[in-house]
Amino acid sequence: MTEEILKKIKQLPPLPESAMQIEAVYQDPNSSFNDMVKILEKDPLLTADILKAANSPLYGFSREINAISQAVGLFGMGTVRGFALASIIKKSFNLDLSTYGITNDMFSELSKRQHALVTAWCMRKENELMGILSPAAFLVEIGKVIIAQQIMTEEKEVEFRDALKELQDVEAAEEKVIGANTPEVSSTIFKLWKFEDGLVNVIGNCQNPEKADPEDQKAARILQVVRVAIPISGVATPESIEAAKNLVTKYALDMQSFETALESATN
Repeated sequence: MTEEILKKIKQLPPLPESAMQIEAVYQDPNSSFNDMVKILEKDPLLTADILKAANSPLYGFSREINAISQAVGLFGMGTVRGFALASIIKKSFNLDLSTYGITNDMFSELSKRQHALVTAWCMRKENELMGILSPAAFLVEIGKVIIAQQIMTEEKEVEFRDALKELQDVEAAEEKVIGANTPEVSSTIFKLWKFEDGLVNVIGNCQNPEKADPEDQKAARILQVVRVAIPISGVATPESIEAAKNLVTKYALDMQSFETALESATN
């Protein structure tokens, strides 16, 4: 991590109050389903964002979700936490991903599809991990915003695009040109904002899950698989799917549920 990148991270505004309230409720072992619903319902704009996200065809619900209580009941507190934090935090950033050759809409679609894949794959069989996996899947790529800013500051756009073409690996190109990669930057942001160690650890080690703390390795492996399956374009390709399936096999994860989830999250 370079001093220039760290400086940009430290200049970010503090976590918005609404996010802090959600985190306080989520982290409180004595809080309830109703406590989370009450906090979310205080913010009509946030409520609208969550319901819009929850009603995406990517999640495959046959009936409309028209209340926060319904969303929390269907998805669980952990997943709805992810919807809420993604909505709040992304509004804190000035997005310009043109350096990566993608539009802001494409970046948003990337996050949505990665999250949809995690949800379809893990919400039932790995529900205890969704408190971390849901925000991680939505927000793991946010470090690209800071890296793109630094690339533009240093006027290295052409050098970065050449590195992307040469290396065919986004993180490798980031490291070569800027000296930091997306998971590293994203995890540093969430550490600065005092998110729980598990979320920081999973995001920071999703490229090398064996480096994560033992209790976080499974979530880091799942996040790695999802990022490989749905690359920066937001579109799963035969090559990305094959590479993701190789990781599923390597980590002895559930292949059948992954294939079913992939079908629903990419159609």
